Amino acid sequence: QVQLVESGGGLVQAGGSLRLSCTASGMFFSVNAMGWHRQAPEKERELVATITSGGRTNYADSVKGRFTISRDNAKNTVYLQMNSLKPEDTAVYYCNADIAYSGFAYGHWGQGTQVTVSS
Repeated sequence: QVQLVESGGGLVQAGGSLRLSCTASGMFFSVNAMGWHRQAPEKERELVATITSGGRTNYADSVKGRFTISRDNAKNTVYLQMNSLKPEDTAVYYCNADIAYSGFAYGHWGQGTQVTVSS
């Protein structure tokens, strides 16, 4: 069974940092694009950052200059380094990835990890 497992959320004061990790596990051929989304209470899920298998990145305007997405292809893991955190960054953060197996690419989501930034 292919799955994404996240870790690294928690409670931090404004201005602090957190690092999220997400690892793909199971039987698959390759992991293509990976990314992070977030969903705050009573808001829609929104894109935070994405990274291709070749390392090309894309960020939401709200996190540019503060967050950095990276990946370790050998470990099938994507990271999100979050610096200068603000209370408005409080949300459940979800990892997602396009994973190839059985001749197709399938979108997968992690279970989510809570990030809470106190003022």
